[in-house]
Amino acid sequence: MPDKFTLGDKLPDLVAAVVESYEKDTRTRHIDCEFLPAPKEVNELIRLSLELFFPGFLGRQDLTTYNVSFHVGELLPRIARLLHRQVKKCLCYHQIQVEGRSADDEGCHCNAERITHLFLERIVHLRDMLSDDVQAAFDGDPAAVNCDEVILAYPGLLAIAVHRLAHELYRADVPMLPRMIAEWAHRETGVDIHPGAKIGRSFFIDHGTGVVIGETAEIGNNVKIYQGVTLGALSFPKDERGRVIRVAKRHPTVEDDVTIYANAIILGGKTVLKKGCVIGGSVFVTASVPENATVTITPPALNMQKKSFEPHQPDDESPMGEFQI
Repeated sequence: MPDKFTLGDKLPDLVAAVVESYEKDTRTRHIDCEFLPAPKEVNELIRLSLELFFPGFLGRQDLTTYNVSFHVGELLPRIARLLHRQVKKCLCYHQIQVEGRSADDEGCHCNAERITHLFLERIVHLRDMLSDDVQAAFDGDPAAVNCDEVILAYPGLLAIAVHRLAHELYRADVPMLPRMIAEWAHRETGVDIHPGAKIGRSFFIDHGTGVVIGETAEIGNNVKIYQGVTLGALSFPKDERGRVIRVAKRHPTVEDDVTIYANAIILGGKTVLKKGCVIGGSVFVTASVPENATVTITPPALNMQKKSFEPHQPDDESPMGEFQI
């Protein structure tokens, strides 16, 4: 039987109620405004950029030495158009919504054009860094079969690839767009890296889920971290009016060759993990760690109970023997 449900006479009242809620609270609606970045186009920009970073792995897979130049020649203009359009929208949006002035359409167009060219010129550099990230994952995980598996299956590699894209736009002072790109990776991988975080070469996130890296974190080369690690803020410095000072360094610095094991929490803008140190699992660190030091917590005493099984005794009355490990 066909579905004949309709709202009938209730529709006008429902529409009026919803529209009235838009008028009462402007925080959750974007009406009579322009230049908002489009999430669907941002997602497409990420997809095409990943296809450019990892040719033959993501997107088109029938590439050969004879057609790859045509493929790149087709991808680059598409990326450029998407990026220019979204950067321009973000720049104009910022002028209207944040700076409180009319959008300089021509100025935003020219600035977006400059940023787009700068990004495209950095693609070879980004690919070079990502090659080191792939190798770091393969070298750091004995379960990895080869680099192909790392590219196709490792969420940590996907997270850092998208971060490197977002960070380039963050460095160019593009509003909003870097954060949208970073949150795409967060949703896809469970890894939350702010686009402002500075991350060196050969970076490996093992397993990935639950990793949080804050905006002002700085990470050196050859750093390896495991799931659940947080590089966070110890406190938020405020000005004389009690407002958060956003430009202050709030997150830790991690120097070269550091390993941070699962669920460790490292907090504070003045906290520095010096070169070569190792941070054990579930450690809570709010002070700097010397070079080549190892930080661990005292293992807890495990009190185990061993159940004696006697054939004629009910389970809930079985004698229990305790022992410690």
